[in-house]
Amino acid sequence: MATVGGVAGSVPATPRAEPVGKPPPWRRFGKFARRNEEVAWRSVAWVAVLLPLAALVFAVSVLAVKAWPAIRVNGWYFLYGRDWTYGNGYGAVVHTDGVAHQMGARFGAWAIIWGTLASSLIAIAIAVPLSIGAAFALTERMPTWISRPLGFTIEILAGIPSVVIGLWGILTFGPWLAHHVYPVIADHMPDVPVLRYFSNPVGTGEGLMSAGIVLALMIVPIIASTTRDLFAQVPPLPKEGASALGMTDWEVANKVTLPWVRSGIVGATVLGLGRALGETIAIAMIGGASLQIPHTIYLPFTTVAATILSQLDGALTDGTGFAVATLAELALVLAVISVGVNLIARQIVKRTGRVGAPVGGA
Repeated sequence: MATVGGVAGSVPATPRAEPVGKPPPWRRFGKFARRNEEVAWRSVAWVAVLLPLAALVFAVSVLAVKAWPAIRVNGWYFLYGRDWTYGNGYGAVVHTDGVAHQMGARFGAWAIIWGTLASSLIAIAIAVPLSIGAAFALTERMPTWISRPLGFTIEILAGIPSVVIGLWGILTFGPWLAHHVYPVIADHMPDVPVLRYFSNPVGTGEGLMSAGIVLALMIVPIIASTTRDLFAQVPPLPKEGASALGMTDWEVANKVTLPWVRSGIVGATVLGLGRALGETIAIAMIGGASLQIPHTIYLPFTTVAATILSQLDGALTDGTGFAVATLAELALVLAVISVGVNLIARQIVKRTGRVGAPVGGA
């Protein structure tokens, strides 16, 4: 007789069925833990998405509340006026629309806003071609043993404090430009109305052109490192196919590589522009802190961020608080400019295509 289960003549064992009813406690706990984990991750994701937006809304709201008295008194003159005076601090306090301020106080910020936009545009005009050229050379033309240390050096430059760059600009770079570069440009500039802004006087090195160049050097690492990563993501097959069809290196870059990453380049440019618009200490040191629009591109000027930094201590001495409210209005204008630049950049990105789009695609 066959032996089953170790005992002669025994009946083969059948598997024992699980009792019908509630699952074991450990299974219920596992499902509960997984469900709570999913809810927790969703909550964290929502917080991560909404927190930056909430911070932006909070900051703009606080600025708007603080700036409201100045907005009521300054009106539209604040955007186009050129007089910037705190009034007579020893005179009587007057009231306009229920807002107290010093007698004779008058604030027009057009020269400050103009300086912010002009210096940022100069920086972008210099930095974007340099950054794209550097990124293209690092990814397409140089061997790896050279491109890696150079790329690492560019990333390190982005971490240099702005006060160090500003000190270098005001002590070394600006005077060198004023003595050796600006006179040559001014002396050889044709005497036509459009180009007279580049003629004499050239100043001492503190001015719009020097600040624009320094800003460009500060944002080149940001744009170049981002653009280099974008170029590295371009598939090799389209470039190799273009080369096989007889295109030159310039045609491959212009027809294949740049269209593939043009939206990313726009985004990198906006990052650099945001840094240029908000740069404070370096511009305060090399800009010259002039509240007037310069007659030539080499003369002193100021920006919104530099003006807030340089005049905050003096504004705090105003017992009416109107000067501080005016600086808050100035900060609100800078915030609006930054948001506007980002919105314009988003529209440009939508029109120029997306990263990874086919060659020439929109």
